[in-house]
Amino acid sequence: MAEEKPYEPAHRLVARAIGTPIVTGHRPPGEILAKEVELAQQFGLSRSVIREALATLAAKGLIESRPRAGTRVRSRSAWNLLDPDVLAWMFEGAPPLSFIRSLFQLRLIIEPAAAELAATERRTDQLARMRDALDAMARYGLAIPEGQAADQEFHRALLDGTANELLVSLGGGIAAAVRWTTFFKYRTNRHPRDPIPQHRLLFDAIARSDGPAAREAAVALIRQAQFDTEAALGA
Repeated sequence: MAEEKPYEPAHRLVARAIGTPIVTGHRPPGEILAKEVELAQQFGLSRSVIREALATLAAKGLIESRPRAGTRVRSRSAWNLLDPDVLAWMFEGAPPLSFIRSLFQLRLIIEPAAAELAATERRTDQLARMRDALDAMARYGLAIPEGQAADQEFHRALLDGTANELLVSLGGGIAAAVRWTTFFKYRTNRHPRDPIPQHRLLFDAIARSDGPAAREAAVALIRQAQFDTEAALGA
């Protein structure tokens, strides 16, 4: 029997249908969207569902509504680029190389320092989460959703292990960045290098509380991921 896809509320489906063309450049900044009643007819849904979808997009910084001016696409500078949905929609196409490099620059700023901190601050249960996630990555591989979800969990647990609430708050965005770059490189490149050995080096350094080694392993892991993602883009 085929596996059933998770249920997704109607307003989220509409938000994705409108948001994806925005973040992939098919709806330029300043473009005016159709009115609520027209969108309701287009999607065959109630105006309340459309209103909720538009509110979702507005919260992500993609659109804004003004009286008598309608609903417009906002400039890219207003978008919440680390929002998990925005990242997912961007990777529906091929993100610009400049964005890929910015994403990895951000990871290189945050994750090596977080790994060094986690090596001294992590709790036993957080280390166990990283170990379980690493085992799942090895069991499933990173070409399928189960392995990709384990990869996300590994990085989320690492940030949780810093005991820094501001770093922990970045977990959703960093995990989404990990997920979608991994998804993209396996979608377009049949033979990316196996990153699990690099994850093991990072885990082992954190497990033995070796901060400098954890930082070094995180840098190596992220640089390998960047190289393979850029290769998948044909860079």
